[in-house]
Amino acid sequence: MAERNDPTPPATSPIIDTRIDPTSARFEANMRFLADMVSHMRNEEEKIREGGGTKAIENQHNKKRLTARERIHLLADPKTFFELSAYAAYGMYEEWGGAPSAGVITGLARIHTRMVMIIANDATVKAGAFFPITSK
Repeated sequence: MAERNDPTPPATSPIIDTRIDPTSARFEANMRFLADMVSHMRNEEEKIREGGGTKAIENQHNKKRLTARERIHLLADPKTFFELSAYAAYGMYEEWGGAPSAGVITGLARIHTRMVMIIANDATVKAGAFFPITSK
């Protein structure tokens, strides 16, 4: 009887042949399109990570406060934070300045090697973006 942790596949495992031709023009076009989409997504994420923008970040620093992302960077073990909801509220509330990450940064990280869930309110995002106060 084989060990449960035996990494070798059973002898009857089917091999799936591919019909992809990596030298074809269509393959090249799809790869370029995918690279453009990934580049666009990374640019959007960079903009989202700015939160309420440089002016809001400066306001936090003037109050001798760190931003939520700066606090997370100091809290988590290096390069272990995995953000979960960067695109929350993406494209919403633009008429009030937007709401990057819905004003809340959530993710998984390791702190002293222990996996934890981190939830931090982003003070650089205007609270009025969600519930604008209007007078009638």
